[in-house]
Amino acid sequence: VSEGEANRTGVEARIKMIRAILVINNNGKPRLLKFYEYTREDRQQEIIKECFNLVTKRGEELCRFVECDNLFEEETLVVYRKYATLFFIFCVDRAESELGIIDLIQVILD
Repeated sequence: VSEGEANRTGVEARIKMIRAILVINNNGKPRLLKFYEYTREDRQQEIIKECFNLVTKRGEELCRFVECDNLFEEETLVVYRKYATLFFIFCVDRAESELGIIDLIQVILD
């Protein structure tokens, strides 16, 4: 549904997909940040801290994606991969494919 069609039919089309990309080191220091929607700086810092705490507390045997409802206004999926001393973290909406994002991270790393 295009935005124009959504407005004519009264259905709101809200497609966000990737909300943020974070690259954080083992100590929690951000190395690269990209937010794809406006987010206040103080809220960005909260999101960084929440994502870092979320991924560092998970065991190695667990899957690499986690649902997190309190990061953005809507349901958010956190997909991540640790490579050497860096965590590559993608915050995406529920419409995005978890395996597709893990593949994207792999492509970036290669």
